[in-house]
Amino acid sequence: MWQAFEVILRLRSPLHIGCGKVGNLQRTRPYLTGRALWGALTMRLTRDTFQGSEPATDSHKYRKIGEQVNQHLAFTYFYPVLKSENDYQVAWPWENEHLFRHRFLSSYQGTALSYPQQSAAEGMLHEVEFISPHTLDTGQPVFLKGYIFEQAKCPQELNWRSACKRLQVGGERGYGWGDVELVSIAKCDDTNLFSSAATFKNNGARPVISIPQNGRLLAHTQVKDIAIAGDVEPLVGREWRSDNQQRAYAGQHVEFSGLCFVPGSMTQQTIDCEVTALGIWQPLT
Repeated sequence: MWQAFEVILRLRSPLHIGCGKVGNLQRTRPYLTGRALWGALTMRLTRDTFQGSEPATDSHKYRKIGEQVNQHLAFTYFYPVLKSENDYQVAWPWENEHLFRHRFLSSYQGTALSYPQQSAAEGMLHEVEFISPHTLDTGQPVFLKGYIFEQAKCPQELNWRSACKRLQVGGERGYGWGDVELVSIAKCDDTNLFSSAATFKNNGARPVISIPQNGRLLAHTQVKDIAIAGDVEPLVGREWRSDNQQRAYAGQHVEFSGLCFVPGSMTQQTIDCEVTALGIWQPLT
C-alpha cells in the first residue's frame, strides 16, 4: 500500500534541469523531473546516513541508498506554481508556451577567461537557461508542486521528510543554483492530484495514476501501442558509477531509460500508468 503526500517547495535560486543544447544555449526543462528529484534525495540521504562516521565518497553508498529510494518511494514530476490566497495554482508549460516562457524562464550568459590576454577565451561563450525563483513580469515567488508516494513498509532510516528540508536539485549547483525551501508536506486524503488533472489509484505493487481522456501526461511515459498524441524522445541521464572500468567518474556513465512520450502529450482515451523508478510512467494494458 502507498500513501500520497503533496509537497510544496519554494525556489530560492535559479533552477536548471538539462534539456539539450542549441548553439551556445543550454536549455532547461520547464519542470523538475523525477530523475533530478531522485538524485537530490539520494545525495542528501546518503550524506546524512554517513555523517560523522566516514566521508560519503564511494558511489556504491549512493547507489545503495538510491535503490532504497526507488523501492520505497515514488514521485511525480514537480511543476511551477504561484500562490493565490490559500491555494497554489499550477502553471502548465503547454497551456500557453509563450506566456510561460515570458513569465518563468530566463538565462545567464558567461564565458571562461584567458588571463594572459585579459579577454574572453575563444569559443567558450555559453548561456544557461533556468526557471526563475521569481516571475519575470510581476515578481511573485515561484513554487514547485508535486507528490511523493511512500510505501507502507518504508524503513525509518529513509527519512525523506527531513531530507526535503535541505535539498539542492538540478544543474549548476556549484554556483548556488537549485536551492529549494520546503514549504509543506501534506498527507493526501483524497485521490485527486494536481486539482483533478490526474487520479491516484492505490491498488498495485507500485502507485498507479489515471489520466482521463483528452488529459495530459504529467511525466515521461514509456512508448506503447496506445492512443497518445505528442512528441517522443529518448530519455537519457548521467550517473556516477566508480566501479565501471571506463567512464567511472561523476556524470560519465550514461543511463538510457527508454523511449518516452514527453510530459504534456495528450491522451485519446483514459490511461492508467504505473509510476516506476525515477518517476517514469509505464502504461498498463
